[in-house]
Amino acid sequence: MHFEFYIEDISGKELLEIIVPKIISSSSNTYKFYSYKGIGKIPENLHKTPDPKKQLLLNKLPAILRAYGKWAMPNALTIMVIVDSDKKDCKNFKQELINILESCDPKPNAFFRIAIEEIEAWLLGDKEALKKSYPRMNIQEYDSYKQDSIIGTWEKLADITLSREAAKELKKASYFEIGKQKIEWARKIGSNMDIGKNISNSFNYFKTKLEELSTKI
Repeated sequence: MHFEFYIEDISGKELLEIIVPKIISSSSNTYKFYSYKGIGKIPENLHKTPDPKKQLLLNKLPAILRAYGKWAMPNALTIMVIVDSDKKDCKNFKQELINILESCDPKPNAFFRIAIEEIEAWLLGDKEALKKSYPRMNIQEYDSYKQDSIIGTWEKLADITLSREAAKELKKASYFEIGKQKIEWARKIGSNMDIGKNISNSFNYFKTKLEELSTKI
């Protein structure tokens, strides 16, 4: 099976490039990853040509899926779109994504998975990976975290992995500086992740679906 993964930012792409080969065999599957400069929003007119200047995933997604459908993809090619829920209602958001797919004629072979609240929740789902990556992690701060909760996930990860002062400064930093830190987390923690011991439900929904799809011909 060949997979094409779409995700909203570079740190998410970095994480997927590390963990996808841990989930499915690279000897019988191939993959390609695409990242954007943010999640954006679903356009009101799903058939309108997107603004080429806006490199935002949801703004582009209807056109992306239409293009795949028109290419008459073989059954052995699957699109996986991974997005953060942020503070959106997950059920409603998933339906909005499905509506985009349903608007395509023909429809491509595409699936959606949502990280609750942010993809950093997947990193927080593996305590041992955090310990290996950040031996001085704040255990009390970690134990106060409820998995996949809507609390400001990357901020919580900062409180757990960085010094108090560094976490405080990061929360006031530019989007660029925050992005650099997210990439570091993705690389360090992702490399130590045991995909069989993650307690994030949203990660495990992604993992299970990917395993299921990888066995189809």
